[in-house]
Amino acid sequence: MSSKESCRSELRIAIRQLSDRCLYSASKWAAEQLVGIEHDPVKFTPSNTRFQRGSSSIRRKYKTHDVTVTPIAGVSYVATPVMEEDELVDDDFYLQAKAYFDCREYKRAAHVLRDQNGRKAVFLRCYALYLAGEKRKEEEMIELEGPLGKSDAINRELVSLERELSTLRNNGKIDPFGLYLYGLVLKQKGSENLSRTVLVESVNSYPWNWNVWTELQSLCKTVDILNSLNLNSHWMKDFFLASVYQELRMHNDSLSKYEYLLGTFGNSNYIQAQIAKAQYSLREFDQVEAIFEELLSNDPYRVEDMDMYSNVLYAKECFSALSYLAHRVFLTDKYRPESCCIIGNYYSLKGQHEKAVVYFRRALKLNKNFLSAWTLMGHEFVEMKNTPAAVDAYRRAVDIDPRDYRAWYGLGQAYEMMGMPLYALHYFKKSVFLQPNDSRLWIAMAQCYETDQLRMLDEAVKCYRRAANCNDREAIALHNLARLLSELGRPEEAAFYYKKDLERMESEEREGPKMVEALLYLAKYYRAQKKFEEAEVYCTRLLDYTGPERETAKSILRGMRTVQSGFPSMDVEHFPPNPF
Repeated sequence: MSSKESCRSELRIAIRQLSDRCLYSASKWAAEQLVGIEHDPVKFTPSNTRFQRGSSSIRRKYKTHDVTVTPIAGVSYVATPVMEEDELVDDDFYLQAKAYFDCREYKRAAHVLRDQNGRKAVFLRCYALYLAGEKRKEEEMIELEGPLGKSDAINRELVSLERELSTLRNNGKIDPFGLYLYGLVLKQKGSENLSRTVLVESVNSYPWNWNVWTELQSLCKTVDILNSLNLNSHWMKDFFLASVYQELRMHNDSLSKYEYLLGTFGNSNYIQAQIAKAQYSLREFDQVEAIFEELLSNDPYRVEDMDMYSNVLYAKECFSALSYLAHRVFLTDKYRPESCCIIGNYYSLKGQHEKAVVYFRRALKLNKNFLSAWTLMGHEFVEMKNTPAAVDAYRRAVDIDPRDYRAWYGLGQAYEMMGMPLYALHYFKKSVFLQPNDSRLWIAMAQCYETDQLRMLDEAVKCYRRAANCNDREAIALHNLARLLSELGRPEEAAFYYKKDLERMESEEREGPKMVEALLYLAKYYRAQKKFEEAEVYCTRLLDYTGPERETAKSILRGMRTVQSGFPSMDVEHFPPNPF
């Protein structure tokens, strides 16, 4: 059996087992990967698959290796035996409990299975109790503090579940699904080390439950923790590593893993969406837009991850495309957090910030831990000059995910607006630590160092230099760096960066005050260096403008001609002496 057929066979069995245990999100993920397995060209016919996208532009772009074995070539994978079904389960009781569970009647489902001792029944009973506790916790939070407020509500089932599941594990009477639930309970109680150990046991014995990998990923906050995990070598591990690399901001490593996975799962929408996420973090917006356009053409009713697509359209100010996307998700499923964020972005781009806040609040009512909604709502409050509300929103975001650099950056902006540069600098440093390749963060730090309260100009120069080396799309860093070096009396360095900025403006065919400033500075600099030919080139370009810079250029030209003819001139502007 080929590696693709082996993956396909494993996933088919896993989908049935996961659905049978009401782990529907994991089952959905597995089903998407099953359909994403590329068909062998010899066996492919239109009748045995719904679509084939192996020749897509995205596939060609990211797949550079012809991988014909299960994802990473040359690695031998540990075969994981398919778990045998439990024979101690009374099917009638189990089916009744599952029906109650599917209707969200969790306590009734647990009650039906109270006398069932099979591992499958024990898992569903414990899982139903866990979800009943979560449901009651959500209700208490709304009752005590409102849908967006903080509260001390807890899941009251955790203590009894931990006691029961711990006993089962110690007695060797727990299956991989029970280990998953035990790890989940331990994580909620704050026992992260033991939770990691239990979750690793679960994935090593049953690797197809994506929910376990997701929980394990949330506990891998550093590379050292990730490297300490003793994971079996299975193709599901590659999905996990690609995802956790992305969370740890190792975007190139993540892209490399997904590139290998495309060798087997060439038609996977999930992998394409994850590639888009990595490219989004690298600010490759054109590539991200192309990927999402193809995703929507293949899966027109997709809402998942589309909020990121809306962020790209917002950044590129694509009004019509964002309007179309907002209308599309509204008709598909308007009560999804992603849909609300997309509509909020649409109103924000139109400048209707109050309406945008309404939709971001709606997203949070649907899912109070939806990170993007908190961050985007903070941005809107900044636009509305409501800094206390912005700070609160950003703090809620970093409480949910301390690795969200956008929220730290937002906190820095808010404190900068309040005239508190030291606080702002603290938060900008946190954001730049998490996203060191984003020029906007370095520019924000530099501007903070330039404030009247700090005036740490040498540090500002360092930050602008970092920004200039980080693909500064807004073309702010080079100009500000040249201006600052000029103020510090470092003309050679200033001229170097003014020249680089001028070259960039010429390549992008941009005109404006920055070009005039660069031309004027370079004309004066080369005049002071007695490089009259270069100075004349810049002065001649300034003669095309109609403002005072035209008269200044004429004055410089007259002065240079007077000097060249051997007579002193009284109207020549003297350039500061060169310290170098």
